[in-house]
Amino acid sequence: MSEPKIRIGIGGWTYAPWRGAFYPKDVTQKRELEYASRQLSSIEVNGTYYGSQKPESFAKWHDETPDDFMFALKGPRFATNRRVLAEAGESIERFLSSGITELKHKLGPINWQFMGTKKFDPQDFEGFLKLLPKSVDGLALRHAVEVRHDSFRVPEFIALAREYQVAVIVAGDSDFPQIADVTAPFVYARIMGTNEADNGYDDAALDQWVERARLWASGQVPEGLETATEPSADGVQREVFLYVISGFKERNPAAAMAMIERLNAK
Repeated sequence: MSEPKIRIGIGGWTYAPWRGAFYPKDVTQKRELEYASRQLSSIEVNGTYYGSQKPESFAKWHDETPDDFMFALKGPRFATNRRVLAEAGESIERFLSSGITELKHKLGPINWQFMGTKKFDPQDFEGFLKLLPKSVDGLALRHAVEVRHDSFRVPEFIALAREYQVAVIVAGDSDFPQIADVTAPFVYARIMGTNEADNGYDDAALDQWVERARLWASGQVPEGLETATEPSADGVQREVFLYVISGFKERNPAAAMAMIERLNAK
């Protein structure tokens, strides 16, 4: 059996301070995705959180990136930013029919991000999970939830996520609650602690996150992460998506590339 894929990337690809730092000066803005996708193995798209994209945009992203590249998409805030989550069906359906299938096999997980004020209501949250289809137009979907309130750090939430095979996104090096329980056939982590160091993190931190990704991929339990339930290794191989987000954003591409280099060295 082949080893599970570990994908490491950043949030978005359009950021002025990356020009001349990450992007060579001869790379035009129109070619930034083309360039970034050849240095990284995945990118999380934040724009889909704020508004819908055109099918032509998704098709263009598909065509500009390598065959083995993947995008994670942020689900729209109109679905998650509401008092009653179980009423999000129309917003979810509109997003899923907006052309995301133009990404074809390059469509990775969908990140449904919730505000830090959103508390865990078991009945309502299950109502939301029930609205998330396993496929659209024959294309398999993978869903992840990014919750940011301490009330979610309970076994009942983990059980719900596992029942619906939805990943709980791991917040790394941030002020958000960390819930590192594995609940799906894949793992989704967002690490937010880069600084002004050349590679965003020191060598020890880069090594640590790469080792954690390897352990997740092999069904083992990384040390030093907070969980809501007692973790146990199941030995099940999983695809891992790890994104360097926020922090000292100018260094995020360097951190991601340094981790990819470490992965490829072994």
